[in-house]
Amino acid sequence: MKRDTILFDLDGTLINTNELIIASFLYTLDKYFPEQYNREHILPLMGMPLVETMEQFDKEKVQELVQTYREHNISHHDELVTEFKGVFETVEKLYNKGYKLGIVTTKMRNTVEMGLKLVGLDKFFETVVTLDDVEKAKPDPEPILKALTLLQSSPEHAIMVGDSKYDILAGQNAGTLTAGVAWTIRGNDYLQQFNPDYMLNEMTDLLDVLGER
Repeated sequence: MKRDTILFDLDGTLINTNELIIASFLYTLDKYFPEQYNREHILPLMGMPLVETMEQFDKEKVQELVQTYREHNISHHDELVTEFKGVFETVEKLYNKGYKLGIVTTKMRNTVEMGLKLVGLDKFFETVVTLDDVEKAKPDPEPILKALTLLQSSPEHAIMVGDSKYDILAGQNAGTLTAGVAWTIRGNDYLQQFNPDYMLNEMTDLLDVLGER
């Protein structure tokens, strides 16, 4: 069956927000827990909803931690965010060929829009499902199923593309095919453990998967 619907995670998949995320975590954690945490503590947590992540550090101060993180993240966004190789040309080609394109992310809508606009991808996505739009985040299938409903599509016609286990598991739970990206900050071997249907070495490989190159 032809796959005509492609859902993408955002951070770490379409745009490189890795250093922004790490810097925002380090700034926040150092403010509240000086010299207790470093980069290695943060990497395993990337991809989770922010509130859930901060609960692991201090359940009593979650809102303070989240607020501090978001203020740092927004103020340094444009200087630290970049696009991954091959992303724009791939998304543009799929858009021009009539594919249904959506974003499924655990970010809040305002920072999603900032990222898409910064790299010029905002014009390609008909549907964007953010943390604001669902009750349960990835790996629950709810965000993916919502995006498919909005795109008037179904799991049998879709591929979920992402850089974390939450993306792969969410796609599997929703019944879509899944594609992991080898540029995940956790490493190719790590993501392979979750058995995505495809691994993309760069985003243009998606065109091969779809028979478009």
